[in-house]
Amino acid sequence: MPRGRPLPLLLLALAAALPSAPAATRPDLEYARVGEQVLRLDLHLPAPAATPAPLIVWVHGGAWKGGSRREHPLAPLVARGWAVASVDYRLTPVAPFPANVHDLKAAVRFLRARHAEFGLGAERIAIAGASAGAHLAALVGVTNGHRELEGEVGEHRGQSSSVQAIVSFYGASNLETILAQSTPFGLNVRVPALQLLLRGQPADQPALARLASPVAHVGPGDPPLLLFHGDQDPQMPVAQSLEFLGAYEAAGLPVRFVPLHGAKHGGREFYDETRLTRVREFLARAGIAPAPLP
Repeated sequence: MPRGRPLPLLLLALAAALPSAPAATRPDLEYARVGEQVLRLDLHLPAPAATPAPLIVWVHGGAWKGGSRREHPLAPLVARGWAVASVDYRLTPVAPFPANVHDLKAAVRFLRARHAEFGLGAERIAIAGASAGAHLAALVGVTNGHRELEGEVGEHRGQSSSVQAIVSFYGASNLETILAQSTPFGLNVRVPALQLLLRGQPADQPALARLASPVAHVGPGDPPLLLFHGDQDPQMPVAQSLEFLGAYEAAGLPVRFVPLHGAKHGGREFYDETRLTRVREFLARAGIAPAPLP
């Protein structure tokens, strides 16, 4: 092995150089029910390999009130050996926070409980999301075992909902400061979205706003964090990612921040080869990378 090159990155480079067989999708998997509502995910599986596939749980955006699991931007990672579970969760017109976090933790527990059936690594799970989905992904990542946020959704409550890495694309991190940081355009989006999420504004629901803020939960043992944010984002203040970065640095936790100069809220540039390479390298350093095919 070349000197100085970490083993996970070497395995990642070898895997990327090898040809791959077609991936497969297990759509519409029911991971839980809440009353009459069925919660589903689509599991995108890579080509069979000698070892279980590392898993990325993808959380879609949509201001907490819209969006769908049907599309995700991580197909190139599936082709490179990662499994991606794209998850639907209860939206705020149906149920306010913390129902969405309860659902996502139930999805992680479901995937961990059935990892052998799906060929997944039970302890190689990352969670990622965009915009509101990044906020929820971050909350899942930094609140393992939190009594109020674990919830009682699903049939696998004996399983852990822990993840081993977090990837946030232009997400919120502090609902107590987000409105003060927002542009007028951002306020037009954020105020009604928060009204549905919290059933009130952060100033009216301070305890709930803090509970819903990832920065308030950062502490020892939290998983590595990778942040992407456009420095010209008019909708989600870049200061939200900078606050999260600062909380991780203050706690001495592994974190990387990737600013996209001139970028706004989303767009292809966040998921191009350059940025997804940063994701692959980050996951490899966290030990969440596919082994090369035999």
